[in-house]
Amino acid sequence: MPVDQDLVGRTFPPTAPFAVTREKVAEFVAATGGAYDGGPAPATYPIVLAFDAMNSFLEAESIDLFRIVHGEQRFAYERPVVPGDVLTATLTVSSLRQIAGNDIIGTASEVIDASGALVCTTSATLVHRGPEA
Repeated sequence: MPVDQDLVGRTFPPTAPFAVTREKVAEFVAATGGAYDGGPAPATYPIVLAFDAMNSFLEAESIDLFRIVHGEQRFAYERPVVPGDVLTATLTVSSLRQIAGNDIIGTASEVIDASGALVCTTSATLVHRGPEA
Protein backbone atom coordinates (compact mmCIF):
# COMPACT_ATOMS: atom_id res chain seq x y z
CA MET A 1 0.00 0.00 0.00
CA PRO A 2 1.46 3.40 -0.97
CA VAL A 3 2.44 5.91 1.66
CA ASP A 4 -0.18 8.66 2.09
CA GLN A 5 0.62 11.96 0.30
CA ASP A 6 -0.71 13.83 3.35
CA LEU A 7 2.65 13.11 5.02
CA VAL A 8 4.37 15.82 2.96
CA GLY A 9 5.08 18.76 5.25
CA ARG A 10 4.37 16.80 8.41
CA THR A 11 6.87 17.23 11.25
CA PHE A 12 7.40 14.51 13.83
CA PRO A 13 8.34 14.95 17.51
CA PRO A 14 12.02 15.56 18.28
CA THR A 15 14.31 12.79 19.40
CA ALA A 16 15.32 12.54 23.03
CA PRO A 17 18.26 14.81 23.91
CA PHE A 18 21.54 13.14 22.97
CA ALA A 19 24.72 14.07 24.84
CA VAL A 20 27.77 14.06 22.56
CA THR A 21 30.78 12.77 24.47
CA ARG A 22 34.37 12.10 23.46
CA GLU A 23 33.72 8.40 24.15
CA LYS A 24 30.67 8.26 21.86
CA VAL A 25 32.50 10.10 19.09
CA ALA A 26 35.49 7.76 19.48
CA GLU A 27 33.16 4.71 19.25
CA PHE A 28 31.58 6.12 16.08
CA VAL A 29 34.97 6.84 14.51
CA ALA A 30 36.26 3.36 15.43
CA ALA A 31 33.13 1.75 13.93
CA THR A 32 33.84 3.55 10.67
CA GLY A 33 37.48 2.42 10.62
CA GLY A 34 39.22 5.53 11.89
CA ALA A 35 41.00 6.84 14.97
CA TYR A 36 39.59 9.77 16.94
CA ASP A 37 41.98 12.66 17.60
CA GLY A 38 39.78 14.47 20.13
CA GLY A 39 38.54 17.24 17.82
CA PRO A 40 35.06 17.83 16.42
CA ALA A 41 32.91 14.84 15.48
CA PRO A 42 33.15 13.60 11.89
CA ALA A 43 30.83 15.26 9.38
CA THR A 44 28.63 12.14 9.25
CA TYR A 45 28.16 11.92 13.03
CA PRO A 46 24.64 13.48 13.06
CA ILE A 47 23.41 10.33 11.32
CA VAL A 48 23.16 8.91 14.86
CA LEU A 49 20.33 11.34 15.63
CA ALA A 50 18.89 11.38 12.12
CA PHE A 51 18.55 7.57 12.23
CA ASP A 52 16.66 7.79 15.54
CA ALA A 53 14.35 10.41 14.02
CA MET A 54 13.84 8.25 10.92
CA ASN A 55 13.04 5.14 12.97
CA SER A 56 10.49 7.08 15.03
CA PHE A 57 8.86 8.35 11.82
CA LEU A 58 8.72 4.84 10.33
CA GLU A 59 7.25 3.41 13.53
CA ALA A 60 4.65 6.20 13.83
CA GLU A 61 3.51 5.58 10.25
CA SER A 62 3.72 1.75 10.46
CA ILE A 63 6.25 1.60 7.63
CA ASP A 64 8.36 -1.56 7.74
CA LEU A 65 12.09 -0.87 8.00
CA PHE A 66 12.83 -4.04 6.00
CA ARG A 67 11.12 -2.40 3.00
CA ILE A 68 13.35 0.71 3.16
CA VAL A 69 16.38 1.23 0.95
CA HIS A 70 18.47 4.27 1.89
CA GLY A 71 18.89 6.23 -1.32
CA GLU A 72 20.83 9.34 -0.36
CA GLN A 73 22.06 11.32 2.66
CA ARG A 74 23.30 14.91 2.86
CA PHE A 75 24.47 17.18 5.66
CA ALA A 76 24.36 20.99 5.68
CA TYR A 77 26.27 22.48 8.61
CA GLU A 78 25.95 25.68 10.58
CA ARG A 79 28.81 24.58 12.86
CA PRO A 80 30.67 21.36 13.75
CA VAL A 81 29.34 18.90 16.31
CA VAL A 82 31.65 18.81 19.34
CA PRO A 83 31.80 16.83 22.56
CA GLY A 84 29.68 18.59 25.16
CA ASP A 85 26.83 19.26 22.73
CA VAL A 86 23.37 18.04 23.70
CA LEU A 87 21.45 17.58 20.47
CA THR A 88 17.95 16.71 19.28
CA ALA A 89 16.70 16.01 15.76
CA THR A 90 13.28 16.82 14.35
CA LEU A 91 12.26 15.10 11.11
CA THR A 92 9.94 16.60 8.50
CA VAL A 93 8.73 14.75 5.40
CA SER A 94 9.74 17.08 2.58
CA SER A 95 8.59 15.13 -0.48
CA LEU A 96 6.85 11.97 -1.56
CA ARG A 97 6.33 10.44 -4.97
CA GLN A 98 5.46 7.01 -6.27
CA ILE A 99 7.52 5.36 -8.99
CA ALA A 100 6.97 1.80 -10.24
CA GLY A 101 5.12 0.72 -7.10
CA ASN A 102 7.71 2.25 -4.76
CA ASP A 103 7.46 5.34 -2.55
CA ILE A 104 10.34 7.79 -2.79
CA ILE A 105 10.29 9.67 0.53
CA GLY A 106 12.35 12.82 1.06
CA THR A 107 13.05 13.80 4.65
CA ALA A 108 14.87 16.65 6.36
CA SER A 109 15.98 16.53 9.98
CA GLU A 110 17.01 19.67 11.81
CA VAL A 111 19.63 18.97 14.46
CA ILE A 112 19.63 21.61 17.19
CA ASP A 113 21.69 22.12 20.34
CA ALA A 114 20.44 22.67 23.90
CA SER A 115 20.14 26.43 23.30
CA GLY A 116 17.85 25.81 20.30
CA ALA A 117 20.48 26.85 17.75
CA LEU A 118 20.57 24.95 14.47
CA VAL A 119 23.73 22.82 14.20
CA CYS A 120 22.99 21.07 10.93
CA THR A 121 20.26 19.82 8.66
CA THR A 122 20.35 16.30 7.31
CA SER A 123 18.36 15.29 4.28
CA ALA A 124 17.67 11.76 3.17
CA THR A 125 15.95 9.97 0.34
CA LEU A 126 14.29 6.74 1.40
CA VAL A 127 12.92 4.21 -1.08
CA HIS A 128 10.00 2.30 0.40
CA ARG A 129 9.72 -0.83 -1.69
CA GLY A 130 6.19 -1.85 -2.54
CA PRO A 131 4.88 -5.36 -1.90
CA GLU A 132 5.68 -6.41 -5.48
CA ALA A 133 9.33 -5.30 -5.26
